[in-house]
Amino acid sequence: MTQDFSHHHYILHKPYGYLSQFIYSGKRKKSKKLLGELYHFSKKTMAIGRLDEDTEGLLLLTTDGKVSEQIRSKKVEKEYYVQVDGIIDDTAIKKLQRGVDIGINGQRYITNPCKAFCLPPLLDLPIEERKIRDHRHGPTSWVSIIVTEGKFRQIRKMTARVGFPTLRLIRVRIADIPLDIGTGQVVEVDRFNVI
Repeated sequence: MTQDFSHHHYILHKPYGYLSQFIYSGKRKKSKKLLGELYHFSKKTMAIGRLDEDTEGLLLLTTDGKVSEQIRSKKVEKEYYVQVDGIIDDTAIKKLQRGVDIGINGQRYITNPCKAFCLPPLLDLPIEERKIRDHRHGPTSWVSIIVTEGKFRQIRKMTARVGFPTLRLIRVRIADIPLDIGTGQVVEVDRFNVI
């Protein structure tokens, strides 16, 4: 099969504190970190979906709008590791799995059923160590949440709704593409095999 060299595709480990965009037109422009600071991307490169400024992890980028649309579809799983405030319990996990009532743009929204399960406290991920808070503020725990939708700040709203606010959020997988590169690293690939 002939390779399509007319488009460019990238895998990025987005660091904490970066916006998932290349241009920022809001206030405080000088203090915002943008993706273009991490790598020399081709013109017309776009992030496929977004991770908010406080979220880190796997971000795919492309110059191909059709590829972006395929990956953002509800056929593709996105997995997040979430550090939450407190020791998450089975009741909260079951609520996440069934779907929870959150607000989106001032409207009530019930999230689709998803996969969720507790994780061990030590994660073998290529992530930066970041002190979230002092141990005197109580225990934390980790949960994996796998969704096929991506509403604005959805994961954070979901964990807060079941009583365990998110402290740290890391996207670790999109379809079969894992987060396996270091923070801030970029790898250019020929294509994404996700569908």
